Amino acid sequence: MTPQDYVQQKAAASGSSFYYAFLFLPPPRRAAITAFYAFCREVDDVVDDATDIGVAATKLAWWQQEVAKSFAGQASHPVMQALMPLTQEFAIEQRHLQAVIEGCQMDLNQTRYLDYPGLQRYCHLVAGVVGEVAAQIFGQTQAQTTAYAHTLGQALQLTNIIRDVGEDAMRGRIYLPVNELQQFGVTAQEILNRSYSDRFTALMRFQAQRAQGLYDQALTLLQADDRRAQKPGLMMASIYRALLGEIEREDFKVLHQRISLTPLRKFWLAWRVQALGRM
Repeated sequence: MTPQDYVQQKAAASGSSFYYAFLFLPPPRRAAITAFYAFCREVDDVVDDATDIGVAATKLAWWQQEVAKSFAGQASHPVMQALMPLTQEFAIEQRHLQAVIEGCQMDLNQTRYLDYPGLQRYCHLVAGVVGEVAAQIFGQTQAQTTAYAHTLGQALQLTNIIRDVGEDAMRGRIYLPVNELQQFGVTAQEILNRSYSDRFTALMRFQAQRAQGLYDQALTLLQADDRRAQKPGLMMASIYRALLGEIEREDFKVLHQRISLTPLRKFWLAWRVQALGRM
């Protein structure tokens, strides 16, 4: 299996909505975003599959070294072998990859966030930076597009957090800020026990409104000159806003199930943006 085959398989196997946005890109850009996404999946899987925090920490430390060695011309992992030939063309820097790893390290060491600014720091590393790199790969020409991409990345991550409250609770993690739980009178134990209440629904509605605001803010930041090139990001926004709408219609019943869109609906939403230029 070639490095290119490996990253393609890694991206497709994830079943992620991101994959549908990649389908419409020209081959060089598709190769770059697929390799970068496969890297993100590799380091994220270290945390998600962890049964021993020490082992996971060692693996992430290995990835830090692998990234440093790769930028020094000594890539050994197929993901880095696929990515490195494309880094210069698409302005992917070592600091971008190290930031993603740092965000995953936060997942090992931190299971609660006291307030939204603390959560924002985490979202910056695991999603905002990813958005910035993706925008460069898609063909960014305007400086303000970086702010758009970073804001959109945060909106997508907050949508993930809302969707995955129940799954994260099973791992002992709660990403909803502690002071906001207190504001709505929801205890951590209620979430860990996956207990619904009107208070929980109100808390989740508050989170959804914040995410919607970030989507609106991101779209405002995207200038007309870059709108065509950034269609893959707009596809993601369309798919994830539709998902957020489904979660809202299900009255935020996310503690016992993972609400998702069908592959056909994801493809249709992506195609609509590609063909019609609108969400």
